[in-house]
Amino acid sequence: MTTDTPTKSPEAAAVPPSGATSTQRAHSGHRRLLTRRDRLTLGLMAGLPTILHVALVWVTALASIALAFTTWDGIGFDAIKWVGLDNFRELFTNNPQFWPAVEHNVIWFVVLILIPTPLGLFLAVQLDKKIRFSRVYQTAFFLPVVLSMAVIGFVWQLVYNPDTGLINSLIGANEPGKYIDWIGDPDLNLWAILIAASWRHTGYMMILYLAGLKGVDPALREASALDGANEWQTFKNVIFPTLRPTNTIVLVVTIIEALRAFDLVFVFNKGAEGTELLSILVTNNIIGESSRIGYGSAIAVVLLLISLAVIIPYLIATFRKERRA
Repeated sequence: MTTDTPTKSPEAAAVPPSGATSTQRAHSGHRRLLTRRDRLTLGLMAGLPTILHVALVWVTALASIALAFTTWDGIGFDAIKWVGLDNFRELFTNNPQFWPAVEHNVIWFVVLILIPTPLGLFLAVQLDKKIRFSRVYQTAFFLPVVLSMAVIGFVWQLVYNPDTGLINSLIGANEPGKYIDWIGDPDLNLWAILIAASWRHTGYMMILYLAGLKGVDPALREASALDGANEWQTFKNVIFPTLRPTNTIVLVVTIIEALRAFDLVFVFNKGAEGTELLSILVTNNIIGESSRIGYGSAIAVVLLLISLAVIIPYLIATFRKERRA
């Protein structure tokens, strides 16, 4: 009894199965997605920004920390001399501008948190009611945030001009003998600058709170209305507690804005006559006439430590919340 054993021709044996063919085509097509030129382009696109970021941010920050323990006038690297903590010791004990600058930064934060922040929340609540022309109002209130701080400084300089300024013209203080020097008077200039800063900060807070209000569940408002709560009770007991994440962001942003305040003050009077700030002291010592780069770096390190004391707890709380979620 014989059995017929099927045989394959050489041509049939050389043809791979259809599944293998499709797999090989997929692999070969995947290999062709990134050519050598593509990999080089991607490397340049990702590598150059990374190199610039490291060089301009991290290297300069670490160099500033190292220079804080030295004395250097910026001319020649051989002139750098290690002085240890002498810069910090002089800063805390012998600099008559340091503690007033710290006080002014604290005042800056207190004013921003007490005036423009509640005002921004109030505007956000009103605009969240879907009133007519709400988009126009949002644009008008947010416009100062879009403008450069230097431009805002020039605009408010015109407002505060003792002779032709809007404020003196309205209150009749633009006549000889009645001038009010809003910028030159050490008792007034800081508060005048804070008004300009609050004008801008209000729009910033309005947008942050408006974004938070958009995330409130409408069912909470409906349930509160069914319980007989009025508008104020609904906001105080229902809406505001749900804005806790937004309040945290607002607090951190306000602290950072108070610490990095520089542009307005520099445009107004370069931080002189009662408007000293830590950022102004850093600039005056590093690129000013004194060229005390080590001493200015020490002030920058103090400013960095204050900023990290605020940012690190916020990041820790944020990461913990994400892990729990």
